[in-house]
This record gives sequence, C-alpha cells and structure tokens, in this order.
Amino acid sequence: SRLEAVIEGRVQGVSFRMFVLEKALGLGLSGWVRNLYTGEVEMCAEGKREDLDKLLSYLRRGPRSAYVTGVKFTWEVAINEFTRFEIRPTQ
Repeated sequence: SRLEAVIEGRVQGVSFRMFVLEKALGLGLSGWVRNLYTGEVEMCAEGKREDLDKLLSYLRRGPRSAYVTGVKFTWEVAINEFTRFEIRPTQ
C-alpha cells in the first residue's frame, strides 16, 4: 500500500522529519518526508498496510516537541518507486 499525508500544526523546527524517518525505517517502509513552505510536513510511504497504519498513528502524535492539529491523508496503490526512506528538501 501507499500512504500520502500532509501534517498540520507546529511541525517544523521540532525534528518532525527525523521522527518520521526513524519511525518509517523501524517499520521497514520506503518513501520520503519533507517540509513545505506552507509550514506543513508532507510524507509519502509504501509498505505493508499494517505498518503504514502504525506510521499514521505516529504522524498524528508527532515527536514530543511538535503539536499536530491535523493529518490529511490518502491511501493509494503502491507503485514501488522507492528503495529507501529519505528526507527530501523543502518544497
């Protein structure tokens, strides 16, 4: 499965991308995470649906220093375009 998400709130400058990277790697997922110029964090991950569900619950909570006010997400069919999980430049 593929999970695409945009996380809203105080999610930049609080190690949110590193938090997502660590959780995704721990779950064996591939994909990416990046900051958006709007102040949100965007993420795309592929893997087993149960592992993506776990990642989604982590996104809703975030690291200790973050304050998540919302997570907009969609489920897609995995297209296996990633070989690892990485932090991408802000867009």
